[in-house]
Amino acid sequence: MKEDLTRYLQQGREALLWKLDGLDEYDIRRPMVRTGTNLLGLVKHMASVEVGYFGTAFDRPFPEVLASGVDAAEPNADMWATRDESRAFVVDLYRRVWAHADETINSLELESMGAVPWWPADRRNVPLRRVLLHVIVETHRHAGHADIIRELIDGSVGRYRTDPSHDDFEWDAYRSRLEQVARDAAD
Repeated sequence: MKEDLTRYLQQGREALLWKLDGLDEYDIRRPMVRTGTNLLGLVKHMASVEVGYFGTAFDRPFPEVLASGVDAAEPNADMWATRDESRAFVVDLYRRVWAHADETINSLELESMGAVPWWPADRRNVPLRRVLLHVIVETHRHAGHADIIRELIDGSVGRYRTDPSHDDFEWDAYRSRLEQVARDAAD
């Protein structure tokens, strides 16, 4: 069971990272929606998420202080990269966080208890199994956001770098058909 869960977590991590491939600095940082969501920010955010859930919650602190962990942190500091935080820095940070999280996961049993301090008191004490499930869902949720952001930037689609399922699909014709269905349904 733990092996399956860690595989799903890793698949989400990899899906999130590949969305950066082939894009320049502007495009990976570019806020594509009103809330400022951007590809590099999603990666930085997931690093913070894993530090919290697999570090703080199991009393295994990550050895570095992240921007979101500073008392005077700007709101949403973990959702975007500063000018000084390069792509290489953020990706490397995420990979270091993976290693730290994986050490926690591998060293504990699925029923080992942790405490998530930002959760309500009645739900705060949770087993690793539940935390792992929560982070898998969160990772894949943000990988889905990255799918949409990447498609908005350059039209790239697919869950994996090597996903050929959409290469030759007639997306423009498909979208036009759906647009017409929507208009017909609205009439």
